[in-house]
Amino acid sequence: MSKIVGIDLGTTNSVVAVMEGGDPTVITTSEGQRILPSVVAFNKNGERLTGFTAKRQAVVNSENTVNSIKRFMGRRFDEVEGERKTVSYEVIAGPSQDARVRIPQTGKTYTPQEISAVVLGKLKLDAEAYLGEPVTQAVITVPAYFNDSQRQATKDAGR
Repeated sequence: MSKIVGIDLGTTNSVVAVMEGGDPTVITTSEGQRILPSVVAFNKNGERLTGFTAKRQAVVNSENTVNSIKRFMGRRFDEVEGERKTVSYEVIAGPSQDARVRIPQTGKTYTPQEISAVVLGKLKLDAEAYLGEPVTQAVITVPAYFNDSQRQATKDAGR
């Protein structure tokens, strides 16, 4: 039976941990850090970058770099006017009037769940490398103020 990891999917940074011998152990990323910036970017070569590599190139590629995506999780486009003004990427209305991100580099739109899934996927890979076994279960934290729609969106990202 594989171990269950705990993930703090944060607005700015994320972290993954596991219980070892009754104590929580924060798992370091493949870059040797205990935190992972919750940032996803798409560069001119078509590569998808996550974490520190995405954050490092954000200044020169801001419209293709997504940060603070958690602010848009499970929310409608008309609910996020204030948040839209604080980010460097384009937030648009999806088919069901949900908030989505348009990335010029790929020509595609992404839901906040899809972007969050990239961050969660990176944490999962790093946890698997540390544990030496597949991770099939995780507990993902959400803020107490999240409503049902936001909690469901976080679950969807985790799947």
